[in-house]
Amino acid sequence: MSSGGSASAADVIAFIETVCFVPEGKLVGQPLRLQPWQRDILRAIYDNPAGTRRAIISLGRKNAKTTLAACLLLAHLCGPPARNRPNSELYSAAQSRDQAAIIFSLASKMVRLSPVLSRAVRIMETAKTLACPELGTRYRALSAEATTAFGLSPSLIIHDELGRVRGPRSQLYEALETAVGAQEAPLSIVISTQAATDADLLSILIDDALRGADPSTIVKLYTAPPELDPFSEGAIRAANPALDSFMNRKEVLAMAADAARMPARENEYRNLVLNQRVDASTPFLAPDVWMACGGEPSDITGLTVFGGLDLSESGDLTALVLARCDPDGVWHLRAFFWLPADRLTEKAARDHAPYDVWAERGYLETTPGAAIGYEFVAERLKEIFEDYQVAKIAFDLWNWTHLRPWLSKAGFSEHVLDTVFVPFGQGYRSMSPAVRDLETLVLERKLRHGGHPVLTMCMANATIERGDAGNRKLSKKRSTGRIDGAVALVMAIGAAPAAWTAKVDIAALIG
Repeated sequence: MSSGGSASAADVIAFIETVCFVPEGKLVGQPLRLQPWQRDILRAIYDNPAGTRRAIISLGRKNAKTTLAACLLLAHLCGPPARNRPNSELYSAAQSRDQAAIIFSLASKMVRLSPVLSRAVRIMETAKTLACPELGTRYRALSAEATTAFGLSPSLIIHDELGRVRGPRSQLYEALETAVGAQEAPLSIVISTQAATDADLLSILIDDALRGADPSTIVKLYTAPPELDPFSEGAIRAANPALDSFMNRKEVLAMAADAARMPARENEYRNLVLNQRVDASTPFLAPDVWMACGGEPSDITGLTVFGGLDLSESGDLTALVLARCDPDGVWHLRAFFWLPADRLTEKAARDHAPYDVWAERGYLETTPGAAIGYEFVAERLKEIFEDYQVAKIAFDLWNWTHLRPWLSKAGFSEHVLDTVFVPFGQGYRSMSPAVRDLETLVLERKLRHGGHPVLTMCMANATIERGDAGNRKLSKKRSTGRIDGAVALVMAIGAAPAAWTAKVDIAALIG
């Protein structure tokens, strides 16, 4: 018995290899040829004697999971599985709009590249929808951010990167899975890297499938066994069946080398490359790596500096970090932190940080009252500008409208406020290059922070959040403590001209 409207694996494979073309990359436009392991996956789905209700495919990133998903969508839209299922509704589901757009984009590119598909399929870009008028079938991309799926009646659902769901439930997943009741033989395909923990939704589904209680659920899990050396080629190969075909082998091995050298990257590597159940939200920098840059910074008073200013909520930490690059490419830091004086001991207990001791020792300044006094901060910034030649100060726009009037009152001209103070986005586009540059400086030991305890606390608390495209930013949501100083430091490095930022020789680091 086959799944997907009586289509066999041979039918689906023939459709893909006849009308689908590689949508992007170095082989773009060439006929798509499935690898043996991809054919095995399709045979497990479509030639299952019990019929397949749910298929779970889990492997490391960059194994063309989304491309394979796009091929299956097109097969169910206008290929053999669609012939006996006219007027079907097909959906792909992702946790973010960006991820949802990726699978739709790949399917659309395939349609445009194929003379056969371009005649059969209509693309509706704005609605993220594909339709086959001849068969009345329609596909739409959904995201958890934008919608639920109540009222739909899908015959095919592809859950893309379900491993990003934290915890045992997803409203979008449940809405789609409970919407298939009117269909005779619905098919759900989950295609994702593994989740972080056993308690997450995808892990629960995989473990249940591996027990084999339901023959209509099949699972193809490619993961590195825990007994293997995680940095060995054998471990990498176990989770990445495409290693010897279309993956960038050199890049993957370089990621393994990075993770072996930098403990802060190991969890991310284990989750994304080895497809193991490990939380990828690790500390940005390992403590020993950060403290290797703990040498005393040079006196940068009176010199040109670049700064990052992280403005807090009323009762929290405000941070300013100034950075100066010397002729040898080494960056020297000067950090300033402010907290309200009231209830300082309680804040110290709450954050498990000795704010009162740091205040006594001059590492932390307190502002009068129970809330951050922007008047006080503005006056201190004016004094700091008198001591340093501040070229740029990058700031988060959050709370800026409250600080700017006080800066004007403190004596800053409108010209300085418009040209020296520069907004710095907190999203991936702005943060990712600055995070990379700071990481490079620390790894090459071209940073001197003098072991400033408040800044060190913030760096220890900072975790990394990775976007769908692999970009990175510091995450406050995943941190258990204050990271304001880390954000200010990243912005300070990001505010500097590219020519000032030390460059890393990747080949030298790996070799």
